[in-house]
Amino acid sequence: MRAIVVLFDSLSRKYLQPYGNDWVQTPNFTRLAQRSVTFDKCYVGSMPCIPARREIHTGRCNFLHRSWGPVEPFDDSMPEILKNNGIYTHLATDHYHYWQDGGATYHQRYSSFDFVRGQEGDAWKAEVKDPEIPEHLGTGLRQDWINRKYTDTKETAIQTGTFDRGMEFLDRNHGENNWMLQIECFDPHPPFFASEEYRKLYNHEYGGPHFDWPNYGPIKETESSEAVAHLQKEYAAIVSQCDASLGRVLDAMDKYDLWENTLLIVTTDHGFLLGEHNGWAFVWPPFYDEIAVKPFFVWDPRSGRAGERCDSVVQTLDIPATLLEYFAQPLPPDMQGKSLKDAVANNAEVREAALFGVFGGHVNVSDGRYVYMRAPISEANGPLYEYTLIPTHMTKMFSLEELRTMELVPPFPFTKECPVNRMKGKPFMNKAFEFGTLLFDLQNDPQQQNPIRDEKVENRMIELLIQLMKENDAPQEQYERLGLPIP
Repeated sequence: MRAIVVLFDSLSRKYLQPYGNDWVQTPNFTRLAQRSVTFDKCYVGSMPCIPARREIHTGRCNFLHRSWGPVEPFDDSMPEILKNNGIYTHLATDHYHYWQDGGATYHQRYSSFDFVRGQEGDAWKAEVKDPEIPEHLGTGLRQDWINRKYTDTKETAIQTGTFDRGMEFLDRNHGENNWMLQIECFDPHPPFFASEEYRKLYNHEYGGPHFDWPNYGPIKETESSEAVAHLQKEYAAIVSQCDASLGRVLDAMDKYDLWENTLLIVTTDHGFLLGEHNGWAFVWPPFYDEIAVKPFFVWDPRSGRAGERCDSVVQTLDIPATLLEYFAQPLPPDMQGKSLKDAVANNAEVREAALFGVFGGHVNVSDGRYVYMRAPISEANGPLYEYTLIPTHMTKMFSLEELRTMELVPPFPFTKECPVNRMKGKPFMNKAFEFGTLLFDLQNDPQQQNPIRDEKVENRMIELLIQLMKENDAPQEQYERLGLPIP
């Protein structure tokens, strides 16, 4: 048994041909859709990047207990379970957050790992002299402008190096059995720094300031309609470059006849706003479908189902359960995800609804028809606590001020009888109170432009929300801050 997982970052399904796009060139995603099952209702779980990856390891939502943080000592890690049971696991990645304080326990869970340097603000090349940063809109990060000097061609692109490492694994090991390869690419996450040959696919007139990295928030007055259209084309270029890299994986599947015995999963951690809802990026607004519903493709050689679609409600947390089941490993009792074997084979229902959100933001639930976004009942957005045994944020340790609020509290069911530290928490880049509680009818309003008021529907969605929070062992204060009855 063999498996390949290809994980992109911030990939919007609206920019892929299999999801209806008619202007972005993604022939290999189309080719993939012809060889796999395309899911139309795959929801995120915990947001953003590293919380999503914790779900890929543990098969549990973690955003109600923790913001950005590492795999905890009590967590069940899918790649580590495979490794400990004779399945070789390898990670080829350029996702530099793994090498920061808040992600430092992930890559060691694999049998081996390979890291390609230089994405975004990765503290890679050393230059004491400040780089020349042109006049620009959006974000212009010092380290990013240094790193770009070394990665500005297709051959030197970081993404190319990442897939080179993945192809190296397949060239060496395609004839072996019992392995799982994860190729993880930080693109098309900002900055949208594509190689020139892909930018030429979307030649257009633009005379404004440099713009390939939007600020995370509403579109600003300085960002004209011309600038918005320009940035969308810059994103399209890096998506096309991702498509070409995906093609290398599909070519290897063909070359080594891996379709016969290799599970293939291709997805992303979350989507991205590119002007929709008058905004950029993710985590600051409510999780509209551009962010919350992500591209997801699965080829399972056991069923051989290809060129079909699945409308079952599935989530990120189903990935580890699917891989463990495929390799005939029992699922840990604390894993909430479910194997997608039957959903791939015959469109079987997986769950009634999906729970998703970000620490301190809206807590959301969707049954695929309606989506309910529950906001905190006060601007104070509390009480809110972090539960952890490894107190680290994205790039730093918890502050002394935070640590002084720390107390040891009794275990949650999923912490395996280990008490945990509780500290006062801060919302993660989300202004949920300002947006308020929202209910959308996705069937009649797929663009989510007009929130509805329907007491009967809202009450049913509240029941689903409470049920899923309870199944997630949500701490009591989460119900309090949302104004929900405590089970």
